[in-house]
Amino acid sequence: MNQLKTPYFLIEEDKLIENLEKAKRLKELSGVKLVLALKCFSTWGVFDIIKPYLDGTTSSGPFEVKLGYETFGGETHAYSVGYSEDDVREVADICDKMIFNSQSQLTAYRHLVEGKASIGLRLNPGVSYAGQDLANPARKFSRLGVHFDQIDPEVFASLNGAMFHMNCENKDVEAFIALLDAISEKFGAYLDKLEWISLGGGVFFTWPGYDIEKLAEALKAFGARHGVQLYLEPGEAVITQTTDLVVTVVDIVENELKTAIVDSATEAHRLDTLIYNEPATVSEASENGEHTYVIGSCSCLAGDQFCVAKFDEPLKVGQRLHIADSAGYTMVKLNWFNGLRMPSIYCLRSNGEIQLINEFDYQDFKRTLSRWSID
Repeated sequence: MNQLKTPYFLIEEDKLIENLEKAKRLKELSGVKLVLALKCFSTWGVFDIIKPYLDGTTSSGPFEVKLGYETFGGETHAYSVGYSEDDVREVADICDKMIFNSQSQLTAYRHLVEGKASIGLRLNPGVSYAGQDLANPARKFSRLGVHFDQIDPEVFASLNGAMFHMNCENKDVEAFIALLDAISEKFGAYLDKLEWISLGGGVFFTWPGYDIEKLAEALKAFGARHGVQLYLEPGEAVITQTTDLVVTVVDIVENELKTAIVDSATEAHRLDTLIYNEPATVSEASENGEHTYVIGSCSCLAGDQFCVAKFDEPLKVGQRLHIADSAGYTMVKLNWFNGLRMPSIYCLRSNGEIQLINEFDYQDFKRTLSRWSID
């Protein structure tokens, strides 16, 4: 691995399977079906590992629908906050379920889907579990889903299913059960008429110590109460702690604190670190280390840094660092800011083989920005 050119993502098959075995157990105990949330992780070069464990994919846009259909199989769920007519026509023939975000979109486009896919509507329960307002589906003035007091019973009567997405990194099974009870109490009369319900993503059932048995019991009871097939849409839960972003220290500068500049950037390669202001974790760091460094990016954005970390020994130019837990919402958000080298993607297979999944070069950068000249 020391011969691989940084920056690169390294996905570990064994760690991925460890999460997937937990997903398998949840399915067996609860009867819930699991569809991978492609908005979080779309690296289809490792779908061969995931497919035996999950039931399909869910999407947030038409290209994700196509990707799930072509590379994953199983059930293909289509959802978008705002479809165009072209979007609906593009995916109606390849999706198993199409979920609309509003009653107006449902009314406008359902005739394009009927007879082809099962039709669902996103509902906003008005309650949620999210650490930050930016990611809170039930935040004030939320545009995500139909609120209870806005439901048109006539529209609802002809639905096959509904979707609630109300969690973000919820590691508390009791909190999730409380959300289930809340939507059952408020929407129960509607849910009893449906065939299926998706409870969205953000349920962190692979987190260490999470009580999968208790979650499974609650899901099974909820499904039985309303006579529906339940779905969850895991993203982070599937790929958490499976992937490192490997970088190299290219310079060390000092301005009161020492900064180790690495050949990567949160702005370009790990955007959620910047958006949510949640520091990354460096595997080589030590909680009680005597040497403190800002791990800074090589972009021109002044505040672009991964974290502040302590180390037992001074860092050196040329040293490699592993930015841990870098699979979710990273590869799907890569961009060419500053013309930085895009990280390659590798998978460390269970047999020890390092498989190249993707790599990028200058021509990829150039093609992204323009294909034709006006000359």
